Order: sequence, then structure tokens, then C-alpha cells
Amino acid sequence: MSKNFINLKKLEKKIHIGFFTSKGGVSKGDYDSLNCSNNNFDNKKNVRKNINTALDNLGIGNKALKLITQIHSNKIYSINKNNYRKKLRGDGLFTSDKTIALGVLTADCAPIFIFDIKKGIICCLHSGWKGTLNNIVENCIKKLENRKVIKNNVVAIIGPCLGFKNFEVNRDFKQKFIRKNQSYYKFFKKKNKNKDLFNLRGIINYQLKKEGIKNIYNINRDTYRNSGFFFSHRRSKHQNKINTGRMINIISLKD
Repeated sequence: MSKNFINLKKLEKKIHIGFFTSKGGVSKGDYDSLNCSNNNFDNKKNVRKNINTALDNLGIGNKALKLITQIHSNKIYSINKNNYRKKLRGDGLFTSDKTIALGVLTADCAPIFIFDIKKGIICCLHSGWKGTLNNIVENCIKKLENRKVIKNNVVAIIGPCLGFKNFEVNRDFKQKFIRKNQSYYKFFKKKNKNKDLFNLRGIINYQLKKEGIKNIYNINRDTYRNSGFFFSHRRSKHQNKINTGRMINIISLKD
């Protein structure tokens, strides 16, 4: 297994999955080393090499990789050959096209893969606190239901993200979630008189289960804590760094 990504290909024989770390690329400095985002000051050629490295590690260098401009929303798009090159703004993608790979970029937010192999459909989501508040998971499952998927056949995998112990929030943040759903209170834990801790992974699991998804897997790694393996936007802010890289997370159907 390559050291620069977590390999879940054994989970399903008909799918390529890669949750990549920050390692194994060519970028330097704050972007060391597998930065896959062009939305910073990293060298564009290095970013392209890093993305190609990720695709080659999954054995899908021949596929067209679709990324979109992520805006912390619950917007999800269906991708095909007709709109592959269109510039899109949102936080979710799905496709049934075997020639297209889907990707999202993360550095504390949760990457989520949702797929039905029997139906031949894959989805990838970028779910930070705003996407989670607006329940991008629910939106995704509704779109799958419109395509006649059977929920018992659906698999969801939540990748590395900001961990519970390091996701410090204020009380206004907490109230936003509780106003959405009173049950969300259980995903907060008091830290002190002004701050709470927020369980992003826990609430995403809850949302998936509430939508009737039973096959849920977690890559339970904290991006903040594991500085040797993951970029973390929050960690960089705490270190007074202006820049940080982004991990890439890729899913595609096998030919």
C-alpha cells in the first residue's frame, strides 16, 4: 500500500477510493508536500504533478478528474461528459460515468464518499460545519433516491477530518445547530464557560443513519492532531501561518 493514502479498494471490487494524506508530493514550504489545491499560492505545476500522483496511485491516470469550486454549501451536481468541463460552485458531485473520477479537497472538513455499486453510481461530498448544518448528506441521499437506489446497497465512508477534541466553537455556533435540530445538542461538549467542543464526525454519522444508511465506515483520523500526515486549516491558524495545503480525496467506478 502506498504510504501517502489510505487504501480502501478491498472494500468493493468495483470501485477506486483514495483518501490522501499530505505526503508523497512535490510542493514545498507550507504546502509540503501533496497539496492538490490551486486556490492558494502554491506553484501550479507542482499542484498538477501532485494531482497526477494521486490519480496514478489509484491506477486511474487515464480518467478525467472532476473538481469544483467548494463554497461550504449543500449544492450537489450530476456530472457527465456534457458538463464535465463546466465551472461549478458547490460541495458535492455524483456520476455513473466510468471515465470520470470525482474529487474533493479538504484540510479539516470531512470528505464523504457515498455509493451504490449495484446501481453503478458514486458521490463525493465536502462537508464542513456549514455543509453539515445545511445537511448536504440529506440532499445527497434524496438525489440517490431519485435514481432508484436501494438504501441497503448504499455505502458511506467518512474520511479524515477535524477531531472532536480539537473542534472548539462558541455558543452562537452551538445554537445554530440546535435551532436546526434539537437532537444535535448531543454532539457538543462543554469545554469552559465560553466554549464547546463540536463532534463533526458524530453528527455526519447521525445524519447518514437518519437517512436510513446502515453501511457506514469511518477513517477516524484527526487532521489537526496528526500534523505529520494531514493539512489542517485550524492548526495553521493557531500557528499563525497564512497558507496551508489541501488533501485530495478521489472516488471512481472501475472500468
